[in-house]
Amino acid sequence: MSADKRIEAITARIIERSRPLREAYLTRVRAAATTGVHRGVLGCGNLAHGFAVCSPAEKQALAGDRVPNLGIITAYNDMLSAHQPFETYPALIREAAREAGGVAQVAGGVPAMCDGVTQGQPGMELSLFSRDLIAMAAGVGLSHNMFDAVVYLGVCDKIVPGLVIAALTFGHLPAVFVPAGPMTSGLPNDEKARVRQLYAEGKVGRDELLEAESKSYHGPGTCTFYGTANSNQMLMEIMGFHMPGASFINPGTPLRDALTREAARRALAITAQGNEFTPAGEMIDERSIVNGVVGLHATGGSTNHTLHLVAMARAAGIVLTWQDISELSDIVPLIARVYPNGLADVNHFHAAGGMGFLIQELLKHGLLHDDVRTVYGQGLAAYRIDPRLGEDGSVRREPAPEASHDAKILASIETPFHTTGGLKMLSGNIGKAVIKISAVKPDRHIIEAPARVFHGQQELHAAFKNGALGGDFVAVVRFQGPKANGMPELHQLTTVLGILQDRGQHVALLTDGRMSGASGKVPCAIHVTPEAADDGPIGRIRDGDIIRLDAVRGTIEVLVDAGEFAARPKAAADLSGNETGMGRELFAPFRAIAGPADQGASVLFS
Repeated sequence: MSADKRIEAITARIIERSRPLREAYLTRVRAAATTGVHRGVLGCGNLAHGFAVCSPAEKQALAGDRVPNLGIITAYNDMLSAHQPFETYPALIREAAREAGGVAQVAGGVPAMCDGVTQGQPGMELSLFSRDLIAMAAGVGLSHNMFDAVVYLGVCDKIVPGLVIAALTFGHLPAVFVPAGPMTSGLPNDEKARVRQLYAEGKVGRDELLEAESKSYHGPGTCTFYGTANSNQMLMEIMGFHMPGASFINPGTPLRDALTREAARRALAITAQGNEFTPAGEMIDERSIVNGVVGLHATGGSTNHTLHLVAMARAAGIVLTWQDISELSDIVPLIARVYPNGLADVNHFHAAGGMGFLIQELLKHGLLHDDVRTVYGQGLAAYRIDPRLGEDGSVRREPAPEASHDAKILASIETPFHTTGGLKMLSGNIGKAVIKISAVKPDRHIIEAPARVFHGQQELHAAFKNGALGGDFVAVVRFQGPKANGMPELHQLTTVLGILQDRGQHVALLTDGRMSGASGKVPCAIHVTPEAADDGPIGRIRDGDIIRLDAVRGTIEVLVDAGEFAARPKAAADLSGNETGMGRELFAPFRAIAGPADQGASVLFS
């Protein structure tokens, strides 16, 4: 199947732009791969340390050069609901490895924080930087040079992008990503949002709010709305890092365990010792990255991936830009409605046909590259399936449904929910920004209103509580970028701005910070770059300046005389409160060297 000519053209542009970096990267990967079984370079003392706790049979196996050793990088902790199921995975993987004639060892653990716990708290200022720290931590685990392939256990917001960066840095090793799946459906997401709004308006108390939240987030597994965590799982499958159908099977089920065992066996099958060697750095290429962006648009995925996909691509020597992402959005229609872009959750999405139907539909219309490599060993067409549990306890795959089981959740390309993906780049005299409009009503795609300037979401909250946010306005929340305070998500603004919009006010957000991966119905120009702390124009906006946000034309501008605007001094902000507490002092070097948002807000590729 050939891809749409417009998709091919954007892919070709990325290939040409990336050529110098990509060629240098592949040279490094191939040089690392040609050294053979990497344990062979270890001295006897080194190797003895590496398998000291293994069984006698495993020691004998690892002493030679024929038995593959599977490294496990795990983000397990039992505070995160999405990662708690990983507690039992190493035992499953070791057993599957033994049955397949290999060995498996936990190579290392990586930190995994929950943005849901830290939203609006000082700890959120560590969140984005944790992505690059996770990549580094995984690198430490793999630096022992004991492994022939790696399985990566991670799900949530920064964890998967960090693990992908690690997998591509160690691109000479095959890499299979193993998810834990979403929790079962609890309180509907729209009902949870309703109670949150009532609480913000003072109409219900904390007890009612906590009860609603607890009924929504109620057990093991990923949160069921379509934020960054579930966007991660979609990406891993559509980019070929997952086994087909692995993304959205609930934890603690026989099928989930069967998929985990299968992933371990497959990782061992694609090492350099076999006939299907699939190093991650060769497997993932420009076409894989474009497929990921297409999947993001088709499902209305997280805005955070305008940062993460750029950084992930860069780890493989591929230069992806916001312009690429925006142009792909103009081509790819929105065919999934999952909260906050609809009432369904990811369990409903899976039941409606899930990833198999999504990939089938996109391939049918040339919106994906089929001629890619995957961990499954075939092109992306092999992912057009519906996973089931076989009678013998193994994974059985049936063809994806020809038609959606629920057209209100998953649509066809012929009858999309929106003709574009709804994720666009904005540019103008304020700089560059991104906006997600898949859940924003068309009459809110253009907002022109005076600025109300705040240096943090707490200031805006205080103004709301004091009844000082009347009329139409664009909330400018600045000094929230990576250099200022680590670029925390400003998720708490969603409810406040939603309330004001529901009251009939025309409101929008302009910020150099991040909005939640579940950002919804209010127009939000986010990730503004250059940021205020880097002398960006957003720092020269004053209260009362007229801001025009035009998501149709793709512009964001302050309607002030150009000469006057350029002559204004940048705003001053006391950022000392961001420097200490909850570990923030440890991340001072990260803040100092963080790159701009449009380059992934990374400390690794700045």
